[in-house]
Amino acid sequence: MARFLVVGGFSFLFDIGLLWLLHEAFGIPLAISTPTAFLMSFVVTYTLQRTVAFRSSEGVAPSALRYTILVAVNTVATTLIVAASDAIGLPWAVGKVAAVVATTVWNYFLYRYWVFAKRDVDD
Repeated sequence: MARFLVVGGFSFLFDIGLLWLLHEAFGIPLAISTPTAFLMSFVVTYTLQRTVAFRSSEGVAPSALRYTILVAVNTVATTLIVAASDAIGLPWAVGKVAAVVATTVWNYFLYRYWVFAKRDVDD
């Protein structure tokens, strides 16, 4: 779990830094910059979670497919949470942190038992 949290922390910094750059520096609306930053962090997060946190030896394709499905769900959830935060007058960063807390909880279990789960040879 410690490796998962360290990798997740790094991934969060990458994601929120990119979101800040897109939205604050370049003026891209949150509805576009939030999912863009989240999706751009896809490769970084997947690679680090697969190799560092869960040390998966499974082929890339099966776990990448499961991870892609989870990323799609997380992208929608993150975008909705950030938009809701902004709509009620809170800073977008508050919504982003709330989304990260929510997704971190379910991601750990889904990574461990579904995305990077050790499979029997017969699977």
